[in-house]
Amino acid sequence: MSISYQPVIGLEIHAQLQTNSKIFASDPVLFGQEANTLISPISLGHPGTLPKLNKKVVEYAIKMGLSIGSTIAPKQYFDRKNYFYPDLPKGYQITQDKEPICIGGKVPFFLEDGSELEVQLNRIHLEEDAGKLIHAPGKEASWVDFNRAGTALIEIVTEPCIRSSEEAVAFLAEIRKLVMYLEICDGTMEEGSLRCDANISVRIKGTSEFGTKVEVKNMNSIRNVQRAIEFEINRQIETLEAGGQLSQETRAFDALKGSTISMRSKEAANDYRYFPEPDLPPITVSQAHIAEVAKDMPALPGVLFERYTKEFGLSEYDAYNITDQKGIALYYEALIALTKNYKGAANWLMGDIKSYLNEHGMDIQHFPMAPARIAALIELIDQGKVSSSIASQRIFPAMLSSEKNPLELAEEMN
Repeated sequence: MSISYQPVIGLEIHAQLQTNSKIFASDPVLFGQEANTLISPISLGHPGTLPKLNKKVVEYAIKMGLSIGSTIAPKQYFDRKNYFYPDLPKGYQITQDKEPICIGGKVPFFLEDGSELEVQLNRIHLEEDAGKLIHAPGKEASWVDFNRAGTALIEIVTEPCIRSSEEAVAFLAEIRKLVMYLEICDGTMEEGSLRCDANISVRIKGTSEFGTKVEVKNMNSIRNVQRAIEFEINRQIETLEAGGQLSQETRAFDALKGSTISMRSKEAANDYRYFPEPDLPPITVSQAHIAEVAKDMPALPGVLFERYTKEFGLSEYDAYNITDQKGIALYYEALIALTKNYKGAANWLMGDIKSYLNEHGMDIQHFPMAPARIAALIELIDQGKVSSSIASQRIFPAMLSSEKNPLELAEEMN
């Protein structure tokens, strides 16, 4: 009888915060600039320099914590995590170890088959990013770009409660959606704004003891996260089935080959020699400050989904697709402020408007028709003056190239 295995997965998601300057220095944060031009003595860790905390970073972390039901720690401090790597200019990273800003929380999400699950979070903590190593193809030399060093990050750490690659990527997509709704991170994985490491092990089904954990890094898209997890699960099962032993190690994902490769062993725990950062005072977060941050938070996708399905009677499919992108949700909100035909508004948004956007490769922000004009077209149909098919096939296309209202266009077209 063949043995059945159960994957055990935990994710560590790094979200680069959309602040104008770095977490402890005034260097600007911009992507794609000439190497080593967004630096200063502070971000390079020169002797005698002192860090100063960017307050906006704390506000953004609180927003993320509130959005997922975390407890916001009233007092926290920063720690030094000591290790050497060429793109870590100070020889240590300023992070939060013992006292993270957000504790616990959970994130509900949907799988493709419509089933709802949730992932429990362990913590969210603040830290600074490292620089970037640039490896020249075919050469032994590498270059270091310190532009990214000191950029503010939140690290979102889950419990080991994810059981498949499908669950992992659905959860990651939900986190990406949340940070973009909150406008604290642009969510661009290809540019490194959102990065994901996966801790993966397998165990025999029905047992509670965890297997040997492997950490997989270097995944720059949601699709690659899924591919890497699936490969690693199969690799671990095949190794065990062949009578081999797994090593606790860090592996990288090769997107071209679709496989993971060993980077370094983690047989012994890394001795990072954490200790409280002596150059930064503890952070105190009052309930009044948390309430102030909460006041400025937008309606989140989960809240909008409930409203659209329960109050407006939309299908879960329509509600999910509308809330999947913040721009689409904002357009729908503007539209239903002008018409009470919620289903009709959803149909136009998910049908003709989305088709136009896909055809022209554009975001809703660049759609040439204001919500008021679509609301006027819906009213024309509701009044029985034109049919839905005529509105879709003739009036809507005419409105895209004319400033006239739909009634004028209908009359001109007889």
